[in-house]
Amino acid sequence: MDLPIARARENDHPLGDYLKDRRARIDPVALGYPAARRRTPGLRREEVAQRAHISATWYTWLEQGRGGAPSAEVLERIARALMLTGAERDHLFLLALGRPPEPRYQPEAGMSPRVQRVLDALPTSPAFVKTLTWDVVAWNRAADAVFGYSGVPAGERNILRRIFGARGRLSNGIDWEKVARFVVAAFRADAARTSASAEARADVDALVRELSERSPEFAAFWRDNDVRSFGEGTKHLHHPVAGVIAMEYSSFTVDGRTDLGMVVYNPATQDDVDKVRRLMAC
Repeated sequence: MDLPIARARENDHPLGDYLKDRRARIDPVALGYPAARRRTPGLRREEVAQRAHISATWYTWLEQGRGGAPSAEVLERIARALMLTGAERDHLFLLALGRPPEPRYQPEAGMSPRVQRVLDALPTSPAFVKTLTWDVVAWNRAADAVFGYSGVPAGERNILRRIFGARGRLSNGIDWEKVARFVVAAFRADAARTSASAEARADVDALVRELSERSPEFAAFWRDNDVRSFGEGTKHLHHPVAGVIAMEYSSFTVDGRTDLGMVVYNPATQDDVDKVRRLMAC
């Protein structure tokens, strides 16, 4: 009668079980610990605690399901101590806090070749990847043909700077105010996700100050405090050469890089597909 109960209790703490499993997979010798005989494989609890700069007693309680929920900062330390991958780190946060970690802000990080191949696999659908500050860091040929990213300096490949510049107002035609209000509201939602990173927060604040000084419209829209999800919908782009192009758009988070978002525009009709193709042929 006692054995099933004991086993059930062992499974009551998925966070503790996960931590035990992760530390058991680490080779202590590879990290410079003595090759002494150990009762169990992997790191000892006190060694994990030492690497994470936390109390060994508290870490033991954490594995035993005692001591309450850890902070996000402590979880980050434990993730580094256990050398968790991005997916393993996300899983740790979900087990401990019931939510994924805050996005890691990597302003200078290069784009994964695999992500670029995904973009390139969309021949007539303009698609690009943007950061939390809405800098466009990767795009496909269709997006370049429609939006002209390769023809502008890297510092100007920013959706907000382009919309609130003179060229942006002209290219969006009569829908400019509607589009601009939506973009500012969606940007505010992304900006709120930067609160965990002082560097990201500083970059967002600097961009908001710049745009507010450059554009009275941006300043007014920002003061409205509207928040929207980029989500999905339909946009009518007023292109200076091709005219109006109707496109359905969807946004996605890049797996393993929650600081990046992929936006894909699908031409709504065959006529819109043909317009994109003609622009690509130019």
